[in-house]
Amino acid sequence: MARGGGRGGGGGGRRDGSVVPEAEFRSYYGRPVLQEPAWEWPVPAYLFAGGVSAGSTLLAVGADLTGRPALRRAGRLGALVSLGAGMVFLVMDLGRPERFLHMLRVAKPTSPMSVGTWFLVAYGPGVGAAAVAEVLPARWRLGRLLRWAARPAGMSSAALAPAVASYTAVLLSQTAVPAWHEAHPHLPFVFTGSAAAASGGLGMVCAPVAQAGPARVFAVLGGAAELVASRVMESRLGLVREAYESGRPGRLRRWSELLTAGGVLGAALGGRRSRAVAVVSGLALMAGSALQRFGVFEAGVASTRDPKYVVVPQRERAARRDADLVREAVGQGGSGRDEAQDGAQDEVGQGGADRRV
Repeated sequence: MARGGGRGGGGGGRRDGSVVPEAEFRSYYGRPVLQEPAWEWPVPAYLFAGGVSAGSTLLAVGADLTGRPALRRAGRLGALVSLGAGMVFLVMDLGRPERFLHMLRVAKPTSPMSVGTWFLVAYGPGVGAAAVAEVLPARWRLGRLLRWAARPAGMSSAALAPAVASYTAVLLSQTAVPAWHEAHPHLPFVFTGSAAAASGGLGMVCAPVAQAGPARVFAVLGGAAELVASRVMESRLGLVREAYESGRPGRLRRWSELLTAGGVLGAALGGRRSRAVAVVSGLALMAGSALQRFGVFEAGVASTRDPKYVVVPQRERAARRDADLVREAVGQGGSGRDEAQDGAQDEVGQGGADRRV
């Protein structure tokens, strides 16, 4: 970081009259402070697909328990297809399939990537068994066996579905990328709401209107939660908010907000009466969810290119720590003075008593 301008007059001071010029942030020899993430488009695609799979699993279990076979079938098959697509995107990012297997050699509770990998390993078999039960003929012995096991298998995967939908947000926020790290209290809520909106939209597209009631509820609640959580996150980000609102990330997230809001309104107002409205609203919700993931990803990449997103939040955290230390020291000093005053008063009182005696 260097300071721009010269000393003294000549217009080099701040607008408030200070002679100290404004700070100009730039890195050493023009290089970024942080290395730009090497991840490419398969990563946000994987984030989206995993969320759709998790939400579809929950929908399928609900449809199974309430006697909605068409929605159950759509949820189970949608969960398996989106999980498979997510694994393809993950392998594309890793470069070779065996690298995913190498991640299974270690179970590290402090690593979001390791924990997420084991979540997927535990989540996938139940999704696969429930989905295959939908397509195998009942006259086959394996088909009858899987139909019997489909409900407990789906419920076992549904127990892990919330973790599958949100762990990717934890994975991003635990990196040093400013736009992701500063959003760590809110990003899981954004991703979970987005997953619910997308999976509800998929259910609205694939199931008939008469059976798609839970999908509509899921879509409306998830979309509303995504919109609210996204706005709350932006309002509390501070300087890094610029990375989410400007350039390509800003455009992607604005389109995401418009599509999600439109999908929520369509599902709430017309999805129950019109199959066409339900399909269009569901597609809008899925598109909005995908753009949300890509927008968050692009904001993180953009935030590594400007050193101010690294330096300013660090200084703000340091200032808050210093202020807390000062308040703590003042509090301890005040309590010490009170104890000394109380001790002095006791001594005075004791001296008076001795004189009276």
